[in-house]
Amino acid sequence: MRNAEASGAARIQVTRARQPYRLMVVDDSAVIRGLLTRSLEADPEVEVLASASNGEMAVNALARYDVEIVILDIEMPVMDGLTALPKLLTAKPGIKVIIASTLTRRGADISMRALAAGADDYLTKPVASELTSADEFKRDLLAKVKAIGGARRRAQGLAAPEPTAPQARAPSPAQVASVYEAAPDPRRRVVSLRPPSREFPEVVAIGSSTGGPQALFKVLGQLKGALRQPIFITQHMPATFTTILAEHIARASGYPTAEGVDGEPVQGGRIYVAPGDFHMVVESRDRGEKVVRLTKAPPENFCRPSVDPMLRSLAQVYGPRVLTMILTGMGHDGLNGGRAVVNAGGTIVAQDEATSVVWGMPGAVATAGLCSAVVALEEIAPAIAKLAVRAAR
Repeated sequence: MRNAEASGAARIQVTRARQPYRLMVVDDSAVIRGLLTRSLEADPEVEVLASASNGEMAVNALARYDVEIVILDIEMPVMDGLTALPKLLTAKPGIKVIIASTLTRRGADISMRALAAGADDYLTKPVASELTSADEFKRDLLAKVKAIGGARRRAQGLAAPEPTAPQARAPSPAQVASVYEAAPDPRRRVVSLRPPSREFPEVVAIGSSTGGPQALFKVLGQLKGALRQPIFITQHMPATFTTILAEHIARASGYPTAEGVDGEPVQGGRIYVAPGDFHMVVESRDRGEKVVRLTKAPPENFCRPSVDPMLRSLAQVYGPRVLTMILTGMGHDGLNGGRAVVNAGGTIVAQDEATSVVWGMPGAVATAGLCSAVVALEEIAPAIAKLAVRAAR
């Protein structure tokens, strides 16, 4: 009887897991709640179980609805999103939260604080009058929901949902090849490691996306004062947000940190963050002086800034003396650039799946056999120090 009950419970769990991702939308604007709900539920793999106009209502709703992911507005009456966030995480451990923010300096700063407090990702939402035609926003929202929801279910050993519509619309070629591809196929998650470079690194590069700010604060905070090399970071973010990201990294790490400026000389012990809407690369001048260059070249992997051009340029300028970290993020940005790094003799360290919000970018380089180490987030700083700090060698 017990075996039958256990078998039945397992079937219920699998059936439940294959149902659409279960969401709650929290925004004080009824118009935006309605538009977000319709946009999300246009996809058969997503179901909005509840909506709320403030943080207090959202926290109370968790007792009535089995929600997996919350789309959480920041500016709301009664209880704002930043106040509600820790209450949501406490009320339902393991729930995923995507912050919906405005594209302003205040919105960027609050989003960074929310990410540091436990949110998984953020979106910059258009104003209500533009939302009906904001196709890119809707695609990004669905992509983040599916990537984060899929990673959550995999971590719990549960299956992704099956489309409930009779004929789900086929994705466009751009969507299939976009930066928001799913994490590596579980059947292909074999990781083989390669030896690190024998050359002492002259430069450190970091690529990240979903979950990246939290990981950056953690790793660079642990490396506080340890590295003398210049550090280049490409994090998928829009303008304004990268400005605030640099400020938060400076506080967390103690390193002088700012967005890269076109033509500025590269200096050791400084952190350069790729500005939103620009690729950041490094060039070497006639006398060997290295300078930062910002370009408006076409997006790569549907991103600008993109990790790939940064890594290609560093491999060309520094050869085997490039040490790269690929942290949590959707898609595969950094894979082609990572190949350039290892072909030049450089070294890559990737974040492991268990500690990644989404194991897309690090999973891509790890399963391609490009890494010398694939480790948990808390182990990345010691691994980097071992490779890049002379006293540790």
